[in-house]
Amino acid sequence: MTSPKPEETLKVALVQMCSGRDPDCNTADASALVREAAQSGAQYVLTPEVTNVMEIDREALFTAAEPENENRALRSFQNLAEELGIWLHIGSLAVRKTKDRLANRSYLISPHGSIAAQYDKLHMFDVSLANGETYAESDNYEAGSEAIVASTPWGGLGLTICYDLRFPYLFRALAQGGAKMISVPAAFTRPTGEAHWHTLLRARAIETQCFVFAAAQTGTHEHGRKTYGHSLIVSPWGEILAEAGDDPTVISADIDLSQVDVVRSRVPSLVSNRHFMLVADPELLQTN
Repeated sequence: MTSPKPEETLKVALVQMCSGRDPDCNTADASALVREAAQSGAQYVLTPEVTNVMEIDREALFTAAEPENENRALRSFQNLAEELGIWLHIGSLAVRKTKDRLANRSYLISPHGSIAAQYDKLHMFDVSLANGETYAESDNYEAGSEAIVASTPWGGLGLTICYDLRFPYLFRALAQGGAKMISVPAAFTRPTGEAHWHTLLRARAIETQCFVFAAAQTGTHEHGRKTYGHSLIVSPWGEILAEAGDDPTVISADIDLSQVDVVRSRVPSLVSNRHFMLVADPELLQTN
């Protein structure tokens, strides 16, 4: 029995949020924006990273981050997807795995309310910025170990989260694994967003020749940190099809997946692979 031919067109919507410390409030805020997106005709809706809670206090974070099998936000979003009959992609939830470890986990929910795919963020955001901000995601979260390409009615969807954006080999692997679309739910800081957000997203779209969907957190959060916003939908040719500003909102675009094949036929870089051996001074390698 042959598989049904993938549909070629869909309407994509991205939800941009300013999540706070209360998971119930965040779930309600996200749900209202998801409903708005569905009412506009969106068939696939993506929310940002850590949709359920933005928290820097460890004790409060672990209290808010419920285990998957008890996660009220996840159950609520599953019911919402089924009610609206849409593919609802929760960019990520903070989910408690053990007493002292969390997962930063993305959930793709089918129109039947079932979890079609899930992905744990691979690359932890452990950085010190020039403005004095420091982040140590690995203090609380356990990194994932699998790259995921999910099946949808429109073809393969590669799953990533935020800091993964800086690792192009992951995106290339997703494209070579069958992705025609790649999701990048994020909570980019204001300084790094202003410097790199647009450039990185357009570069990943051009390199992979995929549509890229990047739903973002935005604004000043209850804990005081600021995120950049500017959710983007980018074509496989690197064109920005839709962009949000600085406020919570919904953006959308009509997507024609046939454009992926058109672009890949123009520049067949995904199949023009050359194996090589790196030659470098050992002392240079030791400094990295």
